[in-house]
Amino acid sequence: MRGAPPTPPVGVTYEKDGPLLRIVGQFRGFVSGPRELGLEGAELDRLIIRQRDFFAGRGEAVEWKTRSHDTPADLTTRLRAAGFVAEDRETVLIGRAADMATQEPVLPAGVSLRRVTADADLRRIAAMESAVWGQDWGWLADDLIGRVAAAPDEIAIYVAEADGEVVSAAWLAFRAGTQFASLWGGSTLAAWRGRGVYRALVATRAALAAARGVTYLHVDASDDSAPILRRLGFTAVTTTTPYVWTPGDRGRP
Repeated sequence: MRGAPPTPPVGVTYEKDGPLLRIVGQFRGFVSGPRELGLEGAELDRLIIRQRDFFAGRGEAVEWKTRSHDTPADLTTRLRAAGFVAEDRETVLIGRAADMATQEPVLPAGVSLRRVTADADLRRIAAMESAVWGQDWGWLADDLIGRVAAAPDEIAIYVAEADGEVVSAAWLAFRAGTQFASLWGGSTLAAWRGRGVYRALVATRAALAAARGVTYLHVDASDDSAPILRRLGFTAVTTTTPYVWTPGDRGRP
């Protein structure tokens, strides 16, 4: 699951730098490595600085995705020394798709779910996310539009709507060659939280995954979502924390 998604959108490229996967051309750069990087000390520092400087040359931010069980143990210390800043930690959870699919979606009165692919709907999702997070998430529409255009069979996007308004949205990403699919999104407008919308989106996506022969569902969950997913039967296996370097925050180890 740490590898590159099978089909990159137009304009997105996958590169290797030593043990790292580097994704270029998204809304911000992305770097991920195997559980054991196999580098330590000054050699690891050089690898980190090389990623930072690569994206600095493009005038872009970059996320280095870490997991709590990765080695070497001082990776995050060295990332901070190079100017990377930790964002919110998330819990990585795994559940069986077939188990989640048996839970019938129960929606509040007046709310309906719909699978979407049209650009206009994907831009409505980005507008909803912008309202939830209080910042411009326009990049999300471009990301989803690109992914649907490049490989429509690898992503399934759903909206929950009430009176023509998108109140929540979530998507399912398939990973060919593995037993897994990943759940993403799930942000919900404040007025609709705690009413079963998120759980219904999980069940709907689980049913699709199970129908396509997927064994396991994977989620990187926020502190808000993780308790819900545990109650549904997901199991926490580790945590993940993005470390982000942004132009203007340049540091030196």
